[in-house]
Amino acid sequence: MFLSFFGSYLWHGDPSLLDANAILEAPSILHPLGTDRLGRDLLARVIEGGKVSLSIGVGSAFISSMIGLLLGTTAGYFRGVVDKSFVVLVDLFLTFPTFFLLLALVSYVNASILVLILIISITGWMTTARLIRAESFRITSQPYIKILTIANVTKPKILLKYYTPLLAPIFFVSFTFGVGGAILAESGLSFLGLGIVAPQMSWGSILSGGKEVIEIAWWVSFFPGLMIFLITFSLINISNYLQTLTNKKQI
Repeated sequence: MFLSFFGSYLWHGDPSLLDANAILEAPSILHPLGTDRLGRDLLARVIEGGKVSLSIGVGSAFISSMIGLLLGTTAGYFRGVVDKSFVVLVDLFLTFPTFFLLLALVSYVNASILVLILIISITGWMTTARLIRAESFRITSQPYIKILTIANVTKPKILLKYYTPLLAPIFFVSFTFGVGGAILAESGLSFLGLGIVAPQMSWGSILSGGKEVIEIAWWVSFFPGLMIFLITFSLINISNYLQTLTNKKQI
């Protein structure tokens, strides 16, 4: 993450500069990560592509977590018809495998950063919503919530003041995990040619550009793939750590 947003201050290579004399050069002092089949510096492209991948990951994870928080809290608090409608909606989305649903939606629009954020958000809120709903059921059954309801405290105030702090740990765990999932989703779409397209670049599109020369220039696909692995692995570990802290507090 640091490399993506601050690497351009340390490495001043142009990610779009074509060099016919440096096509598919192996990693060297001049090009630390090598060059691609158009002679472009791979380090500069990985740095620039990381900004796009991380922006999509963070943006879509935030939106999907907010959708999950809103729907899950509403279903857990109001119950009844609202909760039944929530269950039907979640089951409807889960009927289709998430990635195939992504493919179906992306195939009808021209992919861009904003479009990918919205599409990944639409298809990634269900897990967060179900976790929030389950916790909201537990909170709703607490005596002080019933007392607040009897005292005619407004429902928005109850949700914002008493539910939100208790649901925050689940939200942050889901958000952290969602960033990694969104990056993988964007990378998969870009690898298939349905994600970010030139002149923009992402780790997935750079990885896709190297699949045709993988036998003679392994570095073109290896380094963006390594960045995807490192960032998702780190986020999963952070998510697990946050979940451990949450479980300790509940005990």
